[in-house]
Amino acid sequence: MLRNSRLNSALEKIADDTDQITDDMQRMLAVDTCFPPGNGYGQFADLITQLLTQMNFSCQRVSVPEHLWQAPDGSAQGERVNVLATLNSGAAENCNLYFHTDTVPAGDGWRFPPLALTVAEGKLYGRGAADMKGTIVAAMAAVRAAQACNLPLRFNPVFLLCTDEEGGLYPGIRYLAEQQLFSGHLLSFNGGAVPRIWAGCFGSIDLKVVITGRSAHSGDPLLGVNAIEAALPLMNALYQLKGEVEQRTSAMPSPPHYQGQPLTSLLTLAAAHGGSKGSTIPERFELLINRRYAPEEAFDDVWQELTQCIDQAMDGSRALDVSLQLIGHLAPVADPYGPHWPRWQAALSQGFGFPREAFKPWGSSTSSDMGWVQQAGIQEILLGGLARPDNRIHAADEFTTMADVIALSQSILAYLADDFQPTQGI
Repeated sequence: MLRNSRLNSALEKIADDTDQITDDMQRMLAVDTCFPPGNGYGQFADLITQLLTQMNFSCQRVSVPEHLWQAPDGSAQGERVNVLATLNSGAAENCNLYFHTDTVPAGDGWRFPPLALTVAEGKLYGRGAADMKGTIVAAMAAVRAAQACNLPLRFNPVFLLCTDEEGGLYPGIRYLAEQQLFSGHLLSFNGGAVPRIWAGCFGSIDLKVVITGRSAHSGDPLLGVNAIEAALPLMNALYQLKGEVEQRTSAMPSPPHYQGQPLTSLLTLAAAHGGSKGSTIPERFELLINRRYAPEEAFDDVWQELTQCIDQAMDGSRALDVSLQLIGHLAPVADPYGPHWPRWQAALSQGFGFPREAFKPWGSSTSSDMGWVQQAGIQEILLGGLARPDNRIHAADEFTTMADVIALSQSILAYLADDFQPTQGI
């Protein structure tokens, strides 16, 4: 419920701010922050510091020490620069607005330049438009409207612009949380434009297995050890384990599109690389395993099960060496609900027009770096964002819409505004 015309004016101002929204989006998408490797974080930090300083934010750059994030396979490269930007509005409480600055690599199949904003077909195309540079743009528009209308804020907005969410070994938000560089509740924009009460999410492990054999001519293989063939018992054992793992269900409520089916633990043989040509026995084979584990499962148990499966499958193998590399880990999120959620629900209703009765709690077997925030002592985590089932996040031609950016921005503004009063009992 809106209490005065000043808040109404600020909300309307966001809808008239499309030129600045478009310009901000274009500038952010043009910086390649894909992970791997993640070597564009410094350039993006320069841009975001410039933009937020103009809005009277105080910006602090925080780099994650290299020994924490450097993956064994060398896939991560470049300084891990996070930006902690605070706007002191005189409010008594902070609200931390979390964004990850990395994207997945552009990949193939694009109709439009991935590292640029293309406005076409009523959509805003570009890598990161929805996940999640567009959410940074929306939050900036909300603060800009508040400042233009001299709107008092209930919370001081603190932007946490963080590295390595996309499967990194040591995400930036984990480091900020563990170093206690921010306090107060947290609003994560790694979610969707849906009336959802976040019930949590699974953890994720990326484990690379490297099998070493001995190269030889395939026409004279006597002294060779075929690394791919040596891996066949392992792949069979992992496929059998996959069947066992995916029988385990979580008590976390499943998404609506599951139609009542439960969330289950998952094991995926995600990538396999080996060999070069038909005349050579392959000396090296790499297998990437992704394991999604529910909050009810302990990491140590999951890790032990995986490593025992690998050890038993490769026992007696002709392989000269079998090495394991943990190259990515996100902890699960459990029960992030808290006292600020009703206000955020009302704010989402204000921006997107969601009816009160549409909000339902559900979790996901996808993963988030918010698990590390919980482990550092912050339990309540609000969730919003621009994701929709059809906007091709992580695929070619990723997009969002101006309507969703404006709606998210209006939701953020309502939440932050002191004059916003949620409908009683929502």
